Amino acid sequence: MLLGLVMPSEGEVRIFGADMSRNRYDVAQRLNFQSPYVDLPARLTVKQNLKVYAGLYGIANAAERIAYVVEHLQIAPLLDRPTGKLSAGQKTRVGLAKALLNAPELLLLDEPTASLDPDTADWIRRKLKDYAAERNATVLLASHNMAEVERLADRVILLQAGRIIEDETPRALIKSYGRDTLEDVFLDLVRGRAKLAAVEPEQPRKAS
Repeated sequence: MLLGLVMPSEGEVRIFGADMSRNRYDVAQRLNFQSPYVDLPARLTVKQNLKVYAGLYGIANAAERIAYVVEHLQIAPLLDRPTGKLSAGQKTRVGLAKALLNAPELLLLDEPTASLDPDTADWIRRKLKDYAAERNATVLLASHNMAEVERLADRVILLQAGRIIEDETPRALIKSYGRDTLEDVFLDLVRGRAKLAAVEPEQPRKAS
């Protein structure tokens, strides 16, 4: 729905002021998406995939931009390999390169480090933080990895049965629940211990 590919059953989605169900092409070049569960065309090489997507996004300086993301994400040795023959970690880096081709102001990420070893996952997280800071971009991240969320997010929205139950900074949530980590907070919520350890606000005193 955020990408304008699925119509909402009710309500509306607006990004950069555009109604995504009607005017998605007005802002499509300003955002991008990456998920390890959505594969790039497997028979195309990495280089061919990047060229195709650069064309789809109408990137004027396509060769220069491709060269930049290839160097930035260290995927030069993979350029001539079919995308379908890559490992999970390699696919993640290539997918992120595709997502950064148009230097999006809004980057949508679904479980960006799923199935990655700790070293590669840490490397990807650092790249994402660097990109957000350098581009002054918004990164909307969906993840069940609370350690990752705690490290990357400035603001956390927790959902339960499709409803927003928390919307705060990681530090504020941890403090509110009296826990040590965001994962502990998450477990309190999903196991029905919500607010069990929360710090209750001080009640105003009545005048005597």
